[in-house]
Parts: sequence; C-alpha cells; structure tokens
Amino acid sequence: MASEPLHTYSDAIDYLYSFINWEVERHMRYTPEVMTLERPRKLLQALGNPQDQYSIIHITGTKGKGSVGAMCAAALQASGLRTALYSSPHLQDFCERFRVDNKLIAEDEFVALINQLRPALETMPDDITWFEVTTALAFLYFAERKVDVAVIEVGLGGRLDATNVVTPVVSVITSLSYDHTHLLGDSLASIAREKAGIIKPGVPVVSAPQADEALDVLAEVAAERNAPLTLVGRDWRFEVGETTRAGQGFSAGPSGEPLRAYWTGLAGGHQAVNATVALAALDRAAHAGVGVTEQGIRDGLRLVDWPGRLEQIALRPSVVLDAAHNGASARWLSATLDQLFPQRPRVLVFGASADKDIRGMFEALLPGVDHLIAAQAIHPRALATAEIEAVAREVGFSGGVDQIPSVPEAVAEAQRIAGRDGLVVVTGSLFIVGEVRTIFELPPGHASRIVDTERETRPAAGD
Repeated sequence: MASEPLHTYSDAIDYLYSFINWEVERHMRYTPEVMTLERPRKLLQALGNPQDQYSIIHITGTKGKGSVGAMCAAALQASGLRTALYSSPHLQDFCERFRVDNKLIAEDEFVALINQLRPALETMPDDITWFEVTTALAFLYFAERKVDVAVIEVGLGGRLDATNVVTPVVSVITSLSYDHTHLLGDSLASIAREKAGIIKPGVPVVSAPQADEALDVLAEVAAERNAPLTLVGRDWRFEVGETTRAGQGFSAGPSGEPLRAYWTGLAGGHQAVNATVALAALDRAAHAGVGVTEQGIRDGLRLVDWPGRLEQIALRPSVVLDAAHNGASARWLSATLDQLFPQRPRVLVFGASADKDIRGMFEALLPGVDHLIAAQAIHPRALATAEIEAVAREVGFSGGVDQIPSVPEAVAEAQRIAGRDGLVVVTGSLFIVGEVRTIFELPPGHASRIVDTERETRPAAGD
C-alpha cells in the first residue's frame, strides 16, 4: 500500500530528517563499510540516473569550495547557461542547498520532489543516509529543471561522498588544511587522499596551491588515473590586487600568457586564489564544450552572491559575518580584517562545534580582539561557552570574556561593547553565522550588500 503523500514543507523536512544524518552524528567511521556509494548509485538508478543529463563541475576541498562553487555557477549563469548549484550545509533555510540560476528551490517544489522520491526510497536499504537522499533529490531537481550545467559541492571528504557518483567535465580541489581529522585522517597526506577520491579516469582536475605533502598525493592520484592536473600557482598564475570591503581585485591567467585583471565581489586576498581556481576550472569546462564566455566570467565574478563570507550586515557598529571554522580560514579572516578595519575596537562573537580546532582558530583571531563573547549555536555539536573561554585563556587571551549562550543576546551585547565606531565579528561555524543572519532578517541564500564607505564600490561591468 502506497504511503500517503506529504503536503507541507515541514512534513517533507521531517521526513528527510528521519534518515541517518551524519551532519549531526559524527561518531561514524568514514569507511566503505559505512559510507558506501552503492546506496546512492542504486537510488539514482531507480530514478533514471538524472545526474547524467547535464554537464557537472565537481568540487571538494577544506576551505574555499563554497566560494569557488558560487563563482563558477555565477560565471556559467552570466554566460547564458541554465545553471544549478548544490551546496552544503545551509545557513538559514534547507532550500539554500538547491539553486537554479541562483534561485532557491521553492517549498512546494521541494515537497513534490520528496513525494516523487518516496516510492524509490521504500525499496532502499534501511541504512540509506539523509545526505544520500538529499543528493539524489538535487540531481533529480536539476534534471527536471533542464539545466545545462550543475556545480556540485562535496558534502564531506570526497572518495566516499554521495556526490562522487558523477562523472564531471572537471574535478576541482580547493585549499586543503586540517578539518574533520577524526574522519579523514590527521595528516595532510591522508586528507588529500580522501579528497583526491573525486578524481576520475581521464577527467581534468584543477587544484588550488597546496602544501607539498598534500600536492604529492594529488599528483600521484591524478597520474594513476591519467587525469591532467592543472595547479594554480604553477600552471595558472595570479597576483593579488586591491582588497576593499566591496570585493577583491586580482590578475590571473595561464602560465606563459599575460595576466588579465579581474574583480570579484567576495572580499579578501584568499578570494583571489579561489577566483583563480574558478577561472582554471571554467577554462577546462570550456575545453570540454561547456559554453562559458569571457564576459560571462567577468560579470559572474563581479556579481557573485555568497553569504557568510566576510559579509558586512550592519553599520555603526560594523557587524561582519564569516564562516571560518578551522585554523587556516581563521588566519585568512584575521589578515583581511586587519586590512579592511584597521584600528577599530574589535569584539568577537564566537561559537563552534566541539570537533573543531578551537585553539588554532583562537591563535589566529584573538591577537586582534579586544573582547570575546562566547556563544552557543542551536546545534547538537555546539561547544559549551565555558569550554570556549577556557581555550581562550589557554592561548593567552587577557581581554574581557563574556559567556552568553544565546546568540541574539551575544550579538546585542557585542554591539553595545563595540560602540558606534567598533567592529563586531561573528565567526566559528556556519551554524552561528546562519543564526545571526536570521536575527538580522536577511533573506536566505543572498548576501547583504552593505558597504560602509563611499569609495568602495563595485567596478562597472567590463572593468
């Protein structure tokens, strides 16, 4: 007997969360016995393999994969292609994970897709996971919307990730650093080997600059699979230009050719690296027949819309959100804040998951901070505020510390302490960033455009 159809968005979400959710429960082993690709393959086969109906750019990495994915999608869309983007996790609304031409999936479409999936799901093994179902839903949605190309972001790792059933036109590996070490390994080499699992035989792969330990593994796997490797910093060169609160200037191009000037709407010198990775990936996609154009690339980079990345959401005091959640990304954030907000009283609102490198983040962030407020996002893995303060003291922070678990109260107190001319920085996890965006009533999936200066504006199209 067929199950009764689901009627509301809330019911559909509840149904989806009834499957095993490794974004909440991280005690599992990242092994083929647990994270098998056979389940998503079987489910997608039952759906007619929708992922084979469009071109795919497949992206993994530790940091920057969301930004690179958003840049690629924006450039493809600006080139006139019907473009999908699948990303995770979301900041505010589950629908953020599924975009076509930068529009989030509508709630009624989501409900309809869940109902469409249910007959196939009832034939699947009991241990099928929430992310496997979500990934199948994305592939089906993009096929039904008849997209030309989809940018697909890996959920975790690469080798055993549910998205790794695709055969892309190009595989992309962004900057690798330490994160999820309890799952992916405690060395850059082991992390790189898991990420390199997305490299397919004969399919070009583009990599951000990497530490030698990681690069050796990526080069080895690429050679084994006869996958041409393009390395940013070697095969594609870049130069970091002006950093403003409105975005980042840079120059880039293939080695041996003159560099061309570009602008991206994502601020920070690290975004010049991410943008160059996107350029190299789009170049490979173009050679595979994807119709991306130079003007589309320029317009897409300039107009890219990706919230929670050095996103300024308020003035006087300035409030900046950033999704940094490991030591490497915290160092990028700290350096950029020093550039963009020099000599500002700085109050840090910090919340993080218990499995993150809090010490590494604090070593990067706290030297520039006057006052720390430890908060706790609404998430089962959120670290208690007392533990956050303990780590801050362990790394030698001598400034004021408040423990305010409630994120709304923490942000309000941070604004009070900072004063009109100060800076409030909210970081540590995507979950706390998402909560703050909701507090400020920002639309899910779209970045704030507040810039606290008259001179820092976006260049016109074609600049």
